[in-house]
Amino acid sequence: MRARLEDVAKLANVHPATASRALNEHSRKLVSQDTLHRVMSAAEQLNYLPNSMARSLASARSFTIGVIVGDLTVPVFAQLLRGIDDVALAAGYSTLIVDTNNNRQRELTHLRNLEARRVDGLIVTTSTVGDPDGSARFTKVAPIVNLLRASEDPSEPEVISNDELGMRLIIDHLVGLGHSRIATIVGPPTISTALARVRGYRTAMHEHGLAVDDNLITTIDHIDAEHGRTATAQLVQNTNCTAIIGFNDLVTFGVLKELRERGIDCPDEISVVGYSDVPTAALVYPPLTTVAVDHYEMGAEAARMLLDILGDPGRHVARSVQLPVELVVRESTSAARPAQSKRVRRRAGD
Repeated sequence: MRARLEDVAKLANVHPATASRALNEHSRKLVSQDTLHRVMSAAEQLNYLPNSMARSLASARSFTIGVIVGDLTVPVFAQLLRGIDDVALAAGYSTLIVDTNNNRQRELTHLRNLEARRVDGLIVTTSTVGDPDGSARFTKVAPIVNLLRASEDPSEPEVISNDELGMRLIIDHLVGLGHSRIATIVGPPTISTALARVRGYRTAMHEHGLAVDDNLITTIDHIDAEHGRTATAQLVQNTNCTAIIGFNDLVTFGVLKELRERGIDCPDEISVVGYSDVPTAALVYPPLTTVAVDHYEMGAEAARMLLDILGDPGRHVARSVQLPVELVVRESTSAARPAQSKRVRRRAGD
C-alpha cells in the first residue's frame, strides 16, 4: 500500500501539517533542522511520494515547466535540458519538453497542449527576429524566459551567451595565425545568435584592419551538417579563403566533411573553427577549435530565473543574463599559407 502523509507524520512523531511543511521545498524553512531530518528520514524509509494532484489543487499550480525546443537533434540541447531539469527537480517541478521541428503549426499545437496541462511557466528557445506575433502566443499561456535567443521585447527575461565576443575571439586567433581571408557561415537571419555572430565577425575584422568581403559571408537557412557542406562548396569554389568559421559545431562537421571530400587538407590548406564545443568536437578529425559555451549553466540559469518569477510575480523585473564564452584551441587551426587565387577541387570519384 502506498504510504500517506499521515504515515510519514506518525513515524516522524510530528503533526501531519508539520510533515507537509517539511516536505514542501518552499515551506521547509519554517520547521527546525531536527524536525526536517526526522520527516525526510521517515519519508525515505516509507518510500513516500507526495500527491502531486492534491498539491496542485491546493496551490493552483501544476508544478510543471514547459520547455519549447526548435530541434532536439541539435547537440547543444542535451546540456541545456539537463541544466533546466536539475534546477526544476530540486525545486519540486517537473519539465515537459516539446520539439517544434521549427514548424509554426506544430508549435501552436504544442502550445495548446501545454496550456491544457496548465504549465506554470515556459522556457522558450524558438524566439525569432521579426516575428509578427512577437512572444504573445507564449505569454498568453504562461510567464516565459527566453533561452539561447534574445527577444526583441526588452521587457522579457532572457539567458544568452556573448556571441559577439565569441566571434571576436575566433578572429583574433585566426589573425594571430596570419589569416586574412576568413570566411564565415552564418545562420538564418531570423535568429538573434546569427545576427550577433555576424556583427562580431564584422567588428573584429574591422578592428584588425581587414576589409569585409561579402563573398566570404554565406548564409544558410537550416542549421545542420549538410548545409555546412553546401556552404563550404560555394566558399572553396568562389573564394580564396584560408579559414572557415562554421555557425556551430554541427554545421562545422559538414565543413570538415566537404573539405575532406574535395581533398583539401585541414588545417594545412584551410583552418576551420566551430562554435559551441559539443562533446564530439574533440573527437572529430582534426579535433575542432571552437568557442566553448556552458550550455548546462545557461539552462540552469533560465530555470532559476523562471522559478524566481513564479515565486514572486509582483516583484518580477525583466533582466538579461549573458554568459561568458571562451575559445578552445585544438588541431583544426594552424598558420596560414599563401592562398591560391581560386581554389577549384574535384570531389573524390568525380
